[in-house]
Amino acid sequence: MSPAPEPMSRAPEAPSAVASPPLAPNRAPPPPPQAEARRSDNYYQVKATIFGALIEAIDLAQLAKLDAESAREEIRDIVNEIIAIKNIVMSISEQEELLDDICNDVLGYGPLEPLLSRDDISDIMVNGAGTVFIEVAGRIQRTGIRFRDNQQLLNICQRIVSQVGRRVDESSPICDARLADGSRVNAIVPPLAIDGPALTIRKFKKDKLTLDQLVKFGAITPEGAQILQIIGRTRCNVLISGGTGSGKTTLLNCLTNYIDDDERIITCEDAAELQLQQPHVVRLETRPPNIEGEGQVTMRELVRNCLRMRPERIIVGEVRGPEAFDLLQAMNTGHDGSMGTLHANNPREALSRCESMITMGGFSLPSRTIREMICASIDVIIQAARLRDGSRRITHITEVMGMEGDTIITQDLFIYDIIGEDANGHIVGRHRSTGIGRPRFWERARYYGEEKRLAAALDAAEVAAVT
Repeated sequence: MSPAPEPMSRAPEAPSAVASPPLAPNRAPPPPPQAEARRSDNYYQVKATIFGALIEAIDLAQLAKLDAESAREEIRDIVNEIIAIKNIVMSISEQEELLDDICNDVLGYGPLEPLLSRDDISDIMVNGAGTVFIEVAGRIQRTGIRFRDNQQLLNICQRIVSQVGRRVDESSPICDARLADGSRVNAIVPPLAIDGPALTIRKFKKDKLTLDQLVKFGAITPEGAQILQIIGRTRCNVLISGGTGSGKTTLLNCLTNYIDDDERIITCEDAAELQLQQPHVVRLETRPPNIEGEGQVTMRELVRNCLRMRPERIIVGEVRGPEAFDLLQAMNTGHDGSMGTLHANNPREALSRCESMITMGGFSLPSRTIREMICASIDVIIQAARLRDGSRRITHITEVMGMEGDTIITQDLFIYDIIGEDANGHIVGRHRSTGIGRPRFWERARYYGEEKRLAAALDAAEVAAVT
C-alpha cells in the first residue's frame, strides 16, 4: 500500500442499519486469513482518512432509508471517489478489502462481520481493541482481527446493545443483549474492564440442532435420545444442568421440539435466545434498571407474572437466583413439563444449588421443607458437560426419586463413562444404561401412550450396554 496519508483523528462511528448472522467444527487453529495478517498501522491510517472524509460527504439520514444492498453500493461509490480525489494508490484487491471493511463499519459490526458470517464459530471473545479470540469445535484460537482502537470497539458495543433497548457506558458498564439472529452478547466496558471494552458473543446455528444431530455428534446414544424424546413429550419437569459452554441451551431447544403444538408455552430469559418452533409461545425477557436506577424487571418478577398468563409449560432460560422458588412452585402446581437450566457439575450438585438459591433468596424455610419441594417438583435432571478435548456430552439422565430421611434420593438411568483418550487427544468414552427396569415416570409415559416406546428404548439401551 503506497503513500500513507496523514492519520486523521478518530472518526465517529455511523449508526447501524443492518443486523448479523450464526456455529459448527475443525481442529488445529488455521493461520489467520492473509488480509488480516498483513494489515499494518499504515492500513488503519489510510482507512481513518477515508472514513473521516466519507462521514463528511455522506447523508446518514438518506442512507438509513436505503436497504442494506443499496446502502452498501452508495458507500462504495463515495469511497471510490474519495480514493481518486485524494490520489491514494492501492491495488484492486487492497481497495476491495478496504471497501468491505468500511461498509462493515458503517452498516454492520465492523471487524466482527467476517466472524459473525462464519457458521463454524461458536464463541467470539474480544479482549480490547487488539485481541480477538474465537472458539471453533471446542478449541479457542486467536485471530488476526483487530479494531482501530478501543473507541471503535466501544461504539460497536453500544450499537449492538442499543438495538434491544439497552445501553453500555461508564455509568452502566455491564450489559447483556442479543443480536438479531438470537446470538447472546455480553459487554463490559471501562472503568470495570481495565484494558478496554470486553465483548463476548455466544453464537447459535442458523439451523437449530436436533436430538438426531446430537446422536451423530456422539453427545448421546440413539436409545438415550429416544428416552429424552419421551421425557419431553410426557411433560416431565426437567432441570438441565451443566457448566459454561456445555450445551445446556442447545439441549433445552432440542427437548422443546417434542412439546405438542397446542400447548401454551411461556419462556423467561435474561437475553432471549431460545428458538421454539411451536405456534403458541410467549417470550419474556428481563429488563435492567434505567439510568436513574429504576424500571428493572427481574427474572423472579417474570416467572411470578407468567403464572397469571395461563401457561401450560414454563421454560426458564437460566435459573440463577430466587426465581428457583417460583419455578419449583409452578412445577408443583399444575404446570407439568416445565423446564429450566442451571450451572452445576453433576445432578446432585444441581439439587444443592437449587436449595442454596432458594435460601439466598431470603426464604426462611427449613432445609427439609425445601428439599421436599424440590423432590415434588423436579422429575428428571439431565447433565451436560464440555470435556477437556472440547467435545460436549450428555453425561447423566437422572431421576429424582424422593426423600430418605433428610436426603434427596436420585437414580441414574444413563451415564457416560470416560475410558481414556486416543492418539489425537480426543476423549474416548461410552454411554451406558444403568439397567433400571422401570423409571419413576413409567406411569406418566403410560398415560401419554409412550410406555411401549419407553420399554423398547430401555431394553435396547441394556443390550447396547452389554455389547
